[in-house]
Amino acid sequence: MNHQVIAYFSMEIGINAEIPTYSGGLGVLAGDTIRAAADLKVPLVAVTLLHRKGYFHQRITPDGWQTEEPAHWAVDDFLEKLPVEVCVSIESRTVRLGCWRYEVTGISGFKIPVYFLDTDLPQNSDWDRELTHYLYGGDRRYRLCQEVILGIGGIRLLRALGHQNIERFHLNEGHSSLLTLELLDEQRQQAQHETFLSQDIEAVRDKCIFTTHTPVPAGHDQFPLELAEQVLGRRDIFAMKEVFCCEGRLNLTYLALNLSRHINGVAKKHMEVSRSLFAHYEIDAITNGVHAATWTAQPFQTLFDRYIPGWRQDNFSLRSALRIAKEEIWAAHQEAKKALFHYANHLTNAGLDMDVFTLGFARRATEYKRWELLFADVEQLKAIATQFGGLQIIFSGKAHPQDQAGKRAIKRILELKETLRKEMTIVFLENYDMEVAKFLVAGADVWLNTPLPPFEASGTSGMKAALNGVPSLSVLDGWWLEGHIEGVTGWAIGEKILSGKTAQDSSNDARSLYDKLAGVVLPLFYQDRRRFLDIMAHAIALNGSFFNAHRMIEQYVLNAYFR
Repeated sequence: MNHQVIAYFSMEIGINAEIPTYSGGLGVLAGDTIRAAADLKVPLVAVTLLHRKGYFHQRITPDGWQTEEPAHWAVDDFLEKLPVEVCVSIESRTVRLGCWRYEVTGISGFKIPVYFLDTDLPQNSDWDRELTHYLYGGDRRYRLCQEVILGIGGIRLLRALGHQNIERFHLNEGHSSLLTLELLDEQRQQAQHETFLSQDIEAVRDKCIFTTHTPVPAGHDQFPLELAEQVLGRRDIFAMKEVFCCEGRLNLTYLALNLSRHINGVAKKHMEVSRSLFAHYEIDAITNGVHAATWTAQPFQTLFDRYIPGWRQDNFSLRSALRIAKEEIWAAHQEAKKALFHYANHLTNAGLDMDVFTLGFARRATEYKRWELLFADVEQLKAIATQFGGLQIIFSGKAHPQDQAGKRAIKRILELKETLRKEMTIVFLENYDMEVAKFLVAGADVWLNTPLPPFEASGTSGMKAALNGVPSLSVLDGWWLEGHIEGVTGWAIGEKILSGKTAQDSSNDARSLYDKLAGVVLPLFYQDRRRFLDIMAHAIALNGSFFNAHRMIEQYVLNAYFR
């Protein structure tokens, strides 16, 4: 009936800004993956949860503290309700799942269905109806119930819709790992085994692909065995502790590792870090990429259409950007910068100045992202701003509702906005989403990224910036270790560190950041515009042409899906 042979499972998927079923990089990457697969006619179907109340809508109180509100959206305006329901057992209750469909259409009209699972049905209890409401909401019990719905319910939904011939199941992070349990049950029943046998495990392993996205421990879901037994309502899995458990807990990352034929990190450095974390597994690297046609601003799309026709179909042809007249690259950038400033000034009344150098910084607010590194020595930063006639910095990002350190980082930025008002303009754009990101990655003059290595598994915002000719000024971690050529595609902050960084390294990074700004980046921007434009062109030609989702999905097809 259906021709899709790859099933892509992700707890969050960023389709567009008006469908808030994503929290950040993981979900936006999922959306870019699906868009690229549609462009390249990869036979894929995607499964996620509906998240009627989104991740959250960010509000900043007058004293600078982040608060959260439900991100309500009109489901019927975007998705089609399908006349199919399936059931899962949660805590020995039967929970019914409905389904909504969205179709992503590629360049040539090829369509990929995205199925959104929904428990908000009248047959379910009030508590069960809310299980698919909030992305990453609630406690561990709520999270595990969601993961039953995504993994087990997702497989049952695909079967109910007629997707019987799926060859590979791609687990985008460990949240969907329980799909392997449903596949094991299918395999056992098909083979008429009383218990799981080694050949059942091998058959399921041959069907699964696992992408791990983080070396941060909080990113790996694990649950006490008592909670797992309560929610799943079965003990047979504990007879296979070497598959399902790690250190006495149900560990969904280890479940995915144990039952996947192909495992990959999302950058070459992240592969190395993952191999050290999970020493007994063979882990590959497929570096993330972004969907070029989605993240290239209109002025640059127009420019590429004129000089590089076909770039949407063949992203690698962007290497020809070096042939584009530098004045035209600058004119396109000025248009993108003007659009960002119009957007930001309208929201914040910041009075941003087109002639002043502007840094862009947007990412999740959490400690290892080091939001405050730029302000490690406020007096030195003030001196740099004064020397060059001003400085503008635009921030955006959300902290997880339970991340107090992340919320304090946002509050600190807002305090500095006031205390440094005379020397520089600091802007914070609330409620970071795909719409805000599109303005920021295209309109900033330089993209700033300051993670604490080795915790930046990949990062993709700098890739989006590169498509718009915006160079990166970034710490050597994640994708930037592969995309960085000093003074050609951008600039490094600090040195390459082989293991984790220390507080002393953070101090050194701050000094390096100031040295690069005052000694290299700002002099180029203000005094050697031709050289700065050359770097902008190389950001497109070298990084934009490679760090895109077309190249990424081709690697998945060749190295994982059909290998």
